[in-house]
Amino acid sequence: MANIHATFTVERSYSHAPEMVFAAFTNSEKMRRWFADGDHHDVLVFVHDFRVGGAQNLKYRFNASTQFSGVELSNDGAYEDIVANERVVITSTMTFGDKRISVSLITLEIVPAANGTTLTCTNQSVYFDGADGPEMRKMGWQSLLDKLALELEK
Repeated sequence: MANIHATFTVERSYSHAPEMVFAAFTNSEKMRRWFADGDHHDVLVFVHDFRVGGAQNLKYRFNASTQFSGVELSNDGAYEDIVANERVVITSTMTFGDKRISVSLITLEIVPAANGTTLTCTNQSVYFDGADGPEMRKMGWQSLLDKLALELEK
């Protein structure tokens, strides 16, 4: 099976100022709630060093409510570019169990809108043999950005 190269975009509108949306990336406690915590896994590692060159590491183990019970998923990344209230760029490598499954470049653009903020997530990835692929990853980002909306309401 060949590697798959794909790009997708997910866009969300939030009724909050760009500064509030950006703060959900800068604050480790907030970021963990919307980006890492979940009902179907236990977080084993969460590192969030929000600065250019800083690490973004997440490792979790799927629980019994999933078909992947006991399997670890790791997401090891670095912040490549940060412009306050405007942009966050991340490179990321994902590993499922002991198999490396993808490498991604993720650009999050935060733009003022009439009623708040538009956030656009552009994900450019290569998926290796046996990877989840772009459709599953897009659904993952859609879910994350929906969780971000809930976090902004707190």
